[in-house]
Order: sequence, then structure tokens, then C-alpha cells
Amino acid sequence: VQLQASGGGLVRTGGSLRLSCAASEQTFSVGFMGWFRQVPGKEREFVAYIDKRGGTTYYADSVKGRFTISRDNAKNTVYLQMNSLKPEDTAVYYCSGSGDSRSRLITSAVRDAAMYPYWGQGTLVTVSS
Repeated sequence: VQLQASGGGLVRTGGSLRLSCAASEQTFSVGFMGWFRQVPGKEREFVAYIDKRGGTTYYADSVKGRFTISRDNAKNTVYLQMNSLKPEDTAVYYCSGSGDSRSRLITSAVRDAAMYPYWGQGTLVTVSS
């Protein structure tokens, strides 16, 4: 499975961006998916999770209420709508796929980058103050 993330860029504080993640095969078969982010010198940080059908989502506390993850399995694409952006949201954002079709949400598991064998190349989001 290959994942291609896009949509990053430079935006001012309070602005919005929508990231996209296109999969090389049916996203339904990719299982649950996630978005993570990373800044230099820090570990990759969980941002959001969505189950394979798009019915269950889960967010890091730092983005809850501002970011929305969604998926369109007909288009083999997962999205991350980011609103009310803050400078601390500046990072390289990665989409990820688990290959796991289980629907039960185990928050400690889906927050773990090791659960995701498939990764996109990352897209840079810069939020200026």
C-alpha cells in the first residue's frame, strides 16, 4: 500500500488547511487510518484516527474541536480538515494505514505509531503567528 499526502502549506494563525491522503488501493482494505505529526527533535505524535468505515473517530486532546478526520473510500482518500490553526500545529504531517480492519477502538493502540505499517511521505504545515 502506498500513501500520498498533500495539502500542506503556510497559513496564518486562525487559518485553515485540508490535508489529503490518497491510497494506491482501496482505503477500505487499508483498515483504520491515522494522521500523525512530527517536529524536528521530537517523536512522531498522534493526531487523529478513523475506523475503516469512517464511523468512529478519535483525536488527540490538542486538536479536538479544531481538526476533523474523514475518509471517502470510493475515492481511496482520507482527509484532515484543520481549522483554527495555531503556531504549535506547525509540523510535518503524515498519514498512516494499519491494514487492520477491526472496528473496536482501543485508544492506547491507535495512538501508537507502531500500529501502522503504511506511511505517506509527509506534508509540511507551517502556521505563522
